[in-house]
Amino acid sequence: MVVTNQNLTTNTSMFTLEYTPLQEKIAVQLPAMRQRIKRLAKEYGDRKVGEVTVAQALGGLRGVNMLVGDISYVDPYDGIHMRGLSVKQLMAQLPKREGSKIPLAGGVYYLLLVGELPTLEDALFIEDEWKERRMIPGYVLRMLKALPEETHPMTMLSQAILAMQNESEFVRAYQNGIRKPDYWVPTLEDSLNLTGSLPALAAYIYNLKYRKGEFIPMDLDLDWSANFAHMIGKGDDLEYQELCRLFFFLHADQGRGNVTAHTTHLVSSTLSDVYYACSAGLNGLAGPLHGLANQECLRWLLDLRARFGGCPSRAELEEFAWQTLDAGQVIPGYGHAVLRHTDPRFTAQLEFGKEYMKDDELFKLVELVYQVVPRVLTRQGKVKSPWPNVDAISGTLQYHYGVREFDFYTVLFGVSRMLGTTAACVWERALGQPIERPMSMTTDMMEKMIGADLKST
Repeated sequence: MVVTNQNLTTNTSMFTLEYTPLQEKIAVQLPAMRQRIKRLAKEYGDRKVGEVTVAQALGGLRGVNMLVGDISYVDPYDGIHMRGLSVKQLMAQLPKREGSKIPLAGGVYYLLLVGELPTLEDALFIEDEWKERRMIPGYVLRMLKALPEETHPMTMLSQAILAMQNESEFVRAYQNGIRKPDYWVPTLEDSLNLTGSLPALAAYIYNLKYRKGEFIPMDLDLDWSANFAHMIGKGDDLEYQELCRLFFFLHADQGRGNVTAHTTHLVSSTLSDVYYACSAGLNGLAGPLHGLANQECLRWLLDLRARFGGCPSRAELEEFAWQTLDAGQVIPGYGHAVLRHTDPRFTAQLEFGKEYMKDDELFKLVELVYQVVPRVLTRQGKVKSPWPNVDAISGTLQYHYGVREFDFYTVLFGVSRMLGTTAACVWERALGQPIERPMSMTTDMMEKMIGADLKST
């Protein structure tokens, strides 16, 4: 691509690295950011940013401040912020395709990568980059076809991305002696190549699993999100295309501490390329306590509807909610490790449902549960957050538009989340973040540290 500033050309030991316009946007920020981090470590390195309790050490490090990342964070009351902007602000300010109310994924990715709000031209630049990088190697497709028919679609997605590691630009640059400060440049190339292929890869898996292997080529007139809808046979469903834009936008990132993001970061910190790292992150997302939550919520709603032969009354739902809690069970989709208010991503999808499917019986049930369950949970007093999270509704919207293969929902989640994880990998490399290597201790060591000896009692 065109080099617009020769002053930003970097010499490596074996080749000359020339920045593209997108790379240049990141490169100009790096000297000041690197100096800022260097000063933090040198001048304030002994300052404490938190303490770890025994309960936190034994409870999965929940609530421990131990990761730094500027791509996104979760505010307990205002939800996810991407580059400092809330969901509401992003919905209003990110560029959209003509006739659409939902931001373009290309604009979301530009924001995550560059750290500034994109123009429509910027968003379309990323969209065009993705179209140029959309091809999936033939050996990856052959591998997917060779897997057993019953293979889980998340296994297929993770395997496919791992197989694509053969295409890594970072590996080739590293083997050719690229300097450490420039590691981020081929990492960005890998990230664009990987994310560019994701809609086609997810659609190929969907069609292979559920549509007898039907192949539908990408429509170059459509954007990244809408193309997934097109490639699974929903090219004429403009509402579902809008839902894809909304889903991929809302799930794009959620801080550094969740399992997907943290796993990706952990693997990437060893200088594994983004294919290795993202495949590992997807394996974490596949767990029932993480990415499977959306289908568990939908399954609970369908069981509830079947139990009452339709939508229950408010009194019936309240009684059932108490019975569920009294039996020691949870109400899926309600509560969150960080959030202490209704998840703005839930609200955005609720508003979408009110506009496009207000008469859908299952959607009406989602609304009723939202009216009843938080009050029941508040009166019970055992949960820190009685409010719904994003998973309480996302499966219902997919179900309405005919995507009813529950085990595929996590694939959609994974496609979206790799926007955030790959952008984070680029910046982690650009800032030279070290390998993650926390210390561990035995139970005996912990007891001695706190002056307790519970083994003999």
